Amino acid sequence: MNDPILTNKVMPKKPDFKEALLFWIKLGFISFGGPAGQIAIMHEYLVDKKKWISNSKFLHALNYCMILPGPEAQQLATYIGWMLHGTRGGLAAGILFFLPSMFILLALSLIYVSYGNIPWIYAMFNGLKPAVIAIVILALIKIGKKSLLSPFHILVALAAFVGIYFFNLPFPLIILGTILIAAFGRKVFPAVFQTQQSGNKIAEDESDYYINKDSIVGNTSFNPALFWKKSMIAALLWIIPLITFYFFTADFQFWKNLTVFFTKASLVTFGGAYAVLPYVAQVSVEKFNWLTNLQMIDGLALGETTPGPLIMVLVFVGFMAGHNHFGNSLSMGTLGLITTTFYIFLPCFLFIFAGAPIIERTQENKMVKEILSIVTAAVVGVILNLTIYLGQAVLFPNEVSLSGIDYVALGWGIVSFIGLFRFKIGMISWIGLSALFGLISYLFAY
Repeated sequence: MNDPILTNKVMPKKPDFKEALLFWIKLGFISFGGPAGQIAIMHEYLVDKKKWISNSKFLHALNYCMILPGPEAQQLATYIGWMLHGTRGGLAAGILFFLPSMFILLALSLIYVSYGNIPWIYAMFNGLKPAVIAIVILALIKIGKKSLLSPFHILVALAAFVGIYFFNLPFPLIILGTILIAAFGRKVFPAVFQTQQSGNKIAEDESDYYINKDSIVGNTSFNPALFWKKSMIAALLWIIPLITFYFFTADFQFWKNLTVFFTKASLVTFGGAYAVLPYVAQVSVEKFNWLTNLQMIDGLALGETTPGPLIMVLVFVGFMAGHNHFGNSLSMGTLGLITTTFYIFLPCFLFIFAGAPIIERTQENKMVKEILSIVTAAVVGVILNLTIYLGQAVLFPNEVSLSGIDYVALGWGIVSFIGLFRFKIGMISWIGLSALFGLISYLFAY
């Protein structure tokens, strides 16, 4: 045992739960900037400032979350909270990551449906729509650069686009098909999966961190009984609201559709929120008629202005579903939003609390990484479909033709892309500027 006096080192202490709780609360309100910004905030505070977790352990947890469906930043917070303070720490970190955003989005949704038909507010949203298209295009470029690593990856992305755009294939089916093709192709044509890896791991002195690469976190060994126990708890939590809707609501079919749909959405969210949005738009707009494609774009704009994961856009869809289905009911819209939030994030906690030991064992598995790289490539094709789908609704409000194009929207979309891409203007600032542009356009038109 090392003598602290001889080594001149102070052994790191376990952080107090209250101190960690205050950080998780703060993070819920300041986590703007998408997953990159959210992860950067956590790294700065947890690794650099507080030294609660080392850089290698932080990246280890991040790699774990990156291969799971769902918002990786929220799952990373849950994972680190669990390592620091067990189940209560994971619940606190995970829930507080999205709870402020849920309440903010609820308030914005109530304002949207109550006052959205006022001409000047409607005009502000018209200014936001082209900016949202530019944001989606930027996401497509960013994800494409990271994901399209070889000609085979590009081919998979094109195939996914053709499947969803021309043949209207469901997003979950595309993901499943991609996994099967990747697993088969890896054995038959292993060369196409070869991509260049760069960077060398640098050994670090991690003794100053409370959790480091040598730390043994409790309950990390795989326990089948514990795994199934936690899975059964999750299943019970999943079915309780459904039973409640069956006995206490007049339209059980609606709530069943909402529950099953958003559960499926949460399970196929590989590659971030932009990957699942085409699926959500396809089903909620065209199949269930819960909202219009233009309202979907408005929801995306609202989601971009709130902290927390972008997947919170889906809770706006849940709000509009309840609101529109039950005759413009604010209370049913609120219940739809809360229900959607519950079912989106329930699997995230299951993956962390029950699946961590399994994923820990496969993190360095080359096969898993290569297959998931192909899945991410397919996601690029799906996001391209989303771009065209939303762009058509904004730029061609009446008909797809040269005479039907909205040149004001086209112009502002181009300006938005240049501002965000070339001049790196902040997304939140540009959304505010776009709302102002919409208002000014309305005043000049009338």
